[in-house]
Amino acid sequence: MRLDRIKLKTALLQSGMKQYELAEKIGLTRNTINAVCGGKSCAEDTAKKIAAGLGMKLSELVESR
Repeated sequence: MRLDRIKLKTALLQSGMKQYELAEKIGLTRNTINAVCGGKSCAEDTAKKIAAGLGMKLSELVESR
């Protein structure tokens, strides 16, 4: 699953969190968050954790084709 990196970065800015803070909050590594923010695909479970950590629905972050 691929998240829209622009929406993800915008959500991070709006939340006031840095990538490492989000990683700590949701129990993922900084490398994972960095990779997803860079456009890499991730497991659905990972995407759900990221969305929840940002207080968003997964559908708001998923990349549309």
